[in-house]
Amino acid sequence: MSVRKNIFSVQTISKRMTTRSLLIIILTVLVIFSFISCQKEKKAEPEKLVNVRVWPAEIRKVQPYLETTGTLKADEEVIVSSEVDGIIRKILVDAGTLVGAGMLLAEINEADYRLDWQRSDAALKQARASLSNAQAEYKRKNALYQEELITKQQFDDISTRVTLAEAELERAKATLTISREKLARTKIYSPLIGAVKEKKVSVGDYIRNGTPLLQLIKTDPLKLNFTISEKDVAGLKIGQEVVFTVDAFPGKQFKGKVSLLYPNVEERTRTLQAEAIVPNANHVLKPGYFSRIQIFTQQARDTVVVPITALLYDGATIRIFVVNGDKAQERIIKTGNKYGEYVEVVEGLKEKEQVVVVGQNNLSEGVKVNVAR
Repeated sequence: MSVRKNIFSVQTISKRMTTRSLLIIILTVLVIFSFISCQKEKKAEPEKLVNVRVWPAEIRKVQPYLETTGTLKADEEVIVSSEVDGIIRKILVDAGTLVGAGMLLAEINEADYRLDWQRSDAALKQARASLSNAQAEYKRKNALYQEELITKQQFDDISTRVTLAEAELERAKATLTISREKLARTKIYSPLIGAVKEKKVSVGDYIRNGTPLLQLIKTDPLKLNFTISEKDVAGLKIGQEVVFTVDAFPGKQFKGKVSLLYPNVEERTRTLQAEAIVPNANHVLKPGYFSRIQIFTQQARDTVVVPITALLYDGATIRIFVVNGDKAQERIIKTGNKYGEYVEVVEGLKEKEQVVVVGQNNLSEGVKVNVAR
């Protein structure tokens, strides 16, 4: 019985091993078949293309320039003050009024100053009459003294009277000049061509000598104040043309010339302050306007340019992709100045090469591309 049991066990184990081997073989065949099928499917799939748009590199005539910002300032700013005491009788201008050199701006009550002038004028006439009488008497007594008909004391007395009369005449002249000048200063005139920035007094105000009355600004020409980076200072010179725009006139350019370079660079900002003179005959530009400035530093030249959108930045490295045949090629380039939407390529690109401007972020070296038309 034990022998039969052992034989039965061996047969059972043998059947189980045969079944397991068969299963393993079947699974192996299935895996191999699946692998072969996948390889066939992969081989059957077409290679994927990356859609891109290109732009042919161009040679354009460009002129290198520096970019900065600045502010328009009045060429001159003057506080017109009173030179005499008195009550404001008239103010003939208001804030914003355009004025010319010598234009009457305001008047101070002149009544007291006119009376003083008249009194001084009368005193001058009296001094002249007194001198005339003294001089006539001097002539008579001088003749008598020569004939020894009067004493030396009498002659000396008339000489002294003449000297005193001459001094009194000079004093009267000076007094009249002062009174005439004070009378003239009751009228306030503009010292420049410009505009009234601020009116500081009103009619009826009593003012003292030195009281500010009006603030005037000269608006033709204007000054354009700006700063330039320390590294760009060498490209800036007196007389260079500047072109700028202001928000008040979108798309319109204005011009000026560099007139002043400050003698020092600001240590904190590492910038140099500069100034340009801007003609403003029609007074369309206003002091205080914010300006975007271009300063041309070299003569115009031909150079290769590409759209800024084509550039890929990797730290300090700038890359682009060009299409050669149906494949993308990576280029490391060196750029120069920017000109609006375009940038100058000084190294790494030639004219007419097809530069990828859309889709370059999906590219790598040698990838096949489909150029969209």
